[in-house]
Amino acid sequence: MTSPSPLNRPILLKLLGSLISTGLLAVLIVLSWDDVLAALGKIALTALLAAFAFIFASRIFTGLRWHTLLCSGGIPIPLKDTLALTFTGLFASNFLPTTIGGDAVRLAGSIQLGYDRATSLASLAADRLVNMTGMTLASPLGLYQVLQAAPGLQAVFLPNLWHRGLDFARRTLKSLAIWLKKPQSLLTALGFAFAHILSTFSAHFLLIHALGGEIEFWRLAGLLSLGYFIGLIPISINGYGWQELTASALLTGIGGIDISLSATVTLLIRLLSIFGSLPGAITLPAILAKMDKPAP
Repeated sequence: MTSPSPLNRPILLKLLGSLISTGLLAVLIVLSWDDVLAALGKIALTALLAAFAFIFASRIFTGLRWHTLLCSGGIPIPLKDTLALTFTGLFASNFLPTTIGGDAVRLAGSIQLGYDRATSLASLAADRLVNMTGMTLASPLGLYQVLQAAPGLQAVFLPNLWHRGLDFARRTLKSLAIWLKKPQSLLTALGFAFAHILSTFSAHFLLIHALGGEIEFWRLAGLLSLGYFIGLIPISINGYGWQELTASALLTGIGGIDISLSATVTLLIRLLSIFGSLPGAITLPAILAKMDKPAP
C-alpha cells in the first residue's frame, strides 16, 4: 500500500481537520438538539429572508470591491462580468473545495475573457488584503473582549502584536503597489469592503436577536472579526466546520450567547452563504473548461 504523495498530504490533512471540526460542531448540536429545534422554531421566515438579503448584498459588495481594483488597475471589465466571476468563485469555494479555490476560478475567468493575467492576479491579492484591512480595523474590538475575559492572555498577545502589525502593513503596501498611486480607487474598494463586512455582521445580528439572543452590535463585530482571522488558519478545507466552531466558541465563551443558539446561527449563515452563491453555477462550467486547457 503506497503512502499519499507529498502533494496530497496538505489536502488530506485539511480533510481530516474538516471532519474533526465538523464532528465537534455536530457533537455540540446533538448535545443541545432540543434547544436547537426550539431556536429554529422561533425564527420567522421574514427574519431568514432579511438575513439572506444581507448575505446576498455582501456578495454584491464583494464584486464591487474587486471591480474597483480591476478597473483602476487598467482592466476595462464590465461590471456584469465582474459580478459573474465573483459569484462563480464563491460557488466554486462552496461546492468544489477539495480541488479548486474561488480565486483560481476568478483568475481563470478573467483570463478567459482576455484580460491580462498579471494584473488580474495582482487584483485578487489586493482584493484579499483590502478585505483583511477592513477586518483588521474591527478586530481590536474582539481582542479587547478576549483580554478582558482572560487577562492572562495579555502576556501572550501583546508583546508580538506590534511586530505582527508592522509585518502585515509592509506586506500590504508591497501587494498594493499599483493601487497606492490611485488612493481614491483604493479607498472606494475599502468602502465596499466595509459594506461587505457590515452586511455580514448584520445578518448574524439579525438572526441572533430573531432567535432570542442578546448582544451589542459592536461586541458582535469584534468577535466575528477576530473569528475571521482565527478561521483563516488552514486547518480544514475552505474553513468548513472550523469557522463555524470558532465563531460559536467566541460567541458563547466571550459573547455570553447560549451554545445552541450560536451553533444554530453559524450553521444558518453557512447555509445562506451557500444559497447566495448559487448564481455562480451558471458560468462555472465554461470557466472549468478553460482551466482544463493547457496554457499556450
